[in-house]
Amino acid sequence: MKRKNINREEEGESMEIVWQTPANPPQRQDYIFRDGIRYVRPYYFEFISHAKNRWEGKTIVDLFTEEFKGRPRDYYVSAVKAGRIQVDGQVVPVSYIVQSSQKISHFLHRHEPPVMALEVEILLTEPDVLTVRKPASVPVHPCGQYRKNTVVGILQAELDLAPLFPIHRLDRLVSGLLILARNASKADIFRKQIEAGEVKKQYIARVIGVFPENEQVVNMNINYNAREGKSTVEAENGQNCISPSKGKAACTKFTRISTNGTHSIVSCEPVTGRTHQIRVHLKFTGYPIANDMLYLSESVNHRSVEGLSADRAAAMPEFALKPNRCEICVPNSTDDPIEDFCIDPMCTNCPNLAPKGYDGHEEGLWLHCVRYSGPVWTYECPYPDWASLD
Repeated sequence: MKRKNINREEEGESMEIVWQTPANPPQRQDYIFRDGIRYVRPYYFEFISHAKNRWEGKTIVDLFTEEFKGRPRDYYVSAVKAGRIQVDGQVVPVSYIVQSSQKISHFLHRHEPPVMALEVEILLTEPDVLTVRKPASVPVHPCGQYRKNTVVGILQAELDLAPLFPIHRLDRLVSGLLILARNASKADIFRKQIEAGEVKKQYIARVIGVFPENEQVVNMNINYNAREGKSTVEAENGQNCISPSKGKAACTKFTRISTNGTHSIVSCEPVTGRTHQIRVHLKFTGYPIANDMLYLSESVNHRSVEGLSADRAAAMPEFALKPNRCEICVPNSTDDPIEDFCIDPMCTNCPNLAPKGYDGHEEGLWLHCVRYSGPVWTYECPYPDWASLD
């Protein structure tokens, strides 16, 4: 950790704060639980980037203004003057010219997005492997704006389980089986088996309608649009808005497990692993996941940082978090004066726990990982409650 004094110009004094880096492990006391939501107590963090070739020759203020548009230029001027933006560990003037490959640090009061306060249940513990039941809404590992509010972070904070190496990914809103190697050598064994096509995976989904009784195989290319946070398939007739050159090969096998005439529980076996593959292939069959608002809708709203869709949250670059303004050292909620936290004078998110655009009220997808199997191993996870159609 790094300690640094921050000037409070309004009161003519300074406050000492501690900056965290990725090397600082999450702690149990970092979390606040409220109304079924897990929040992370805001903390000071050093975001690090290295100057790209195209940044060379720009002033430090111009660089941030042009590359990280979520903040106004006046903020970056103030941040540079306050030493909140540094180059190679040194405070620089606003006129400083950036050179390629230099280390650029942006010191921020970090507010992580909230997740649902569901337990990360341990399913099986082996000397080299840990399997857990991942709850929906929690990312697997640090990404985008999430660091402590992740499966890996929670397991480290609450059970002192580290290091952990996830051997596969689940989308943030997907629940179910997650396999974590407990050392790098075991993780490498899993990686080689996955790359060799020796690992099979099975999910279940709750879809709209009576899914066909016979096995359905969808072998359609997928194109993922990161800007929209949405995938599309390349239809056989070429009418589905993407060119053949952009799509990546994708294949999924679907088998109906049960139906009640309104919804169906479907077994999903992805042969490939494309972004949103199961979701978009189910939509292509005409039986989308019943609560998947991203693919139930025919259009996707282009949201700003203030109104992120849940699917895009983890993809947002943390180096460009939008600032928010606040007061100094006030409770984080007038309804709960007991739980308070130190508030940064340049942060406008405070006194709220969550960053703008995250109210914590979201629903996990009805998509659940139930099984992974390799050459000599199989790991499984129980079905979720929504898989019962009674």
